[in-house]
Amino acid sequence: MTWTAPKVNRRDEPGIADEREMLESWLDYHRETLLLKCAGLTAEQLRERAVAPSSLSLLGLVRHLADVERSWFRRRLDQQDIPYRFIREDNENSDFDDVDTADPGEAFTAFASEVEACRAVAATHGLDDTFVDQRGVRLSLRWVYVHLIEEYARHNGHADLLRERLDGSVGD
Repeated sequence: MTWTAPKVNRRDEPGIADEREMLESWLDYHRETLLLKCAGLTAEQLRERAVAPSSLSLLGLVRHLADVERSWFRRRLDQQDIPYRFIREDNENSDFDDVDTADPGEAFTAFASEVEACRAVAATHGLDDTFVDQRGVRLSLRWVYVHLIEEYARHNGHADLLRERLDGSVGD
């Protein structure tokens, strides 16, 4: 049987909420949007590149954003000494480059696992909790939420174009 990306029921973001609920809800909305763009596609479709020489693919985006979540919430904010899931030391673009034989089911499971782990980490921190990033800049959890929302929004634009190219599907 051919593996296909699972269907997603994306929740609407709230119109009125306190700051934390608003940030968490918008991040969840964008997480689910990425998965929505992948829903129903086969492994081969998820691996398909945008256009040469780009290594951009939907599967690459899922792998990339799993590592982005891990990097900001767990490695930086929570100071966990854990490796990336898909990025290799010898190739910082391996999350995108190494999709030709990658297992999409494994990537989607890793993404879901990482999102849950990051939610758990965030729940132990206040929005004003800070850390120093690799450049020596002090940042807060609030900043991480805003940055991740921006990161997902940008990559979901890429996902829109990739999905439309694959099967003509459009929409948010």
